[in-house]
Amino acid sequence: MKRHWNRRRKVVLYTVLMALVVLAAFAYGALIPESAAAPDFSQAKLPPSLAHPFGTDWLGRDLFLRTLKGLSVSLTVGVAASLISAVAAVLIGIAAATGSRAVDGVITWIIDLVMGVPHTVLVILISFACGRGLKGLLAGIALTHWTGLARLIRAEVLQLRSQPYIAVSRRLGKSSGWILTRHLLPHLVPQFFVGLILMFPHAILHEASISFLGYGLPPEQPAIGIILAESMKYLSAGMWWLAVCPGLLLVAVVLLIDRLGENLRRIVDPYSAQE
Repeated sequence: MKRHWNRRRKVVLYTVLMALVVLAAFAYGALIPESAAAPDFSQAKLPPSLAHPFGTDWLGRDLFLRTLKGLSVSLTVGVAASLISAVAAVLIGIAAATGSRAVDGVITWIIDLVMGVPHTVLVILISFACGRGLKGLLAGIALTHWTGLARLIRAEVLQLRSQPYIAVSRRLGKSSGWILTRHLLPHLVPQFFVGLILMFPHAILHEASISFLGYGLPPEQPAIGIILAESMKYLSAGMWWLAVCPGLLLVAVVLLIDRLGENLRRIVDPYSAQE
């Protein structure tokens, strides 16, 4: 018992520390003023150093500050798109599990259809159809990342509906709404939050990739994808830090958030919590 609690406390501690690191990076990037990354041609094209950890770009802008600013933008877009997608997944999963066979069949068919198309292609099509920009990017990511969680919620609700206490509630005359709010939704809260966090890194990567291809945020927005797209013009000139440093920071944050979701799943899942 002692070893079990020690291991669980370590997981909780690591999860809190990782969450604080992500929140600190977001807050620091959001608080950076625009003037901090203003052009300074006397400092242009400098490699990484103590004064400029990520170097400077062709306009003399500090790439570290600009990358943190872009990271906060990417995190904001990722949170908004993931939250919309997760809420939609819960509603669609519940509708599929509690509706008629026809409704379940239609929703299952839509899930298979969306999952059968590559995410990047589908996000580009939706973003282009919605007029590109922030609105199109949010719509594209939100409409393509709900399928996995919706399928999980559907399976969870179907399993819960077969439990004896649900049948007892029905015999006592409880309505479907009462059963949904008192019995089903409380069991779905852990799956919702874990699915939301695990969806988060995928949303960030898709935001960066779509912005990199030119179908996402406008060029004047300091997002990671736009920074990487701009760096492609200068790689042949030996300015490797323009792509390597922002790319490594993006990968590190995505891996950190993904690990955070896995740790949270281990905490809330009763099966893995007893390992």
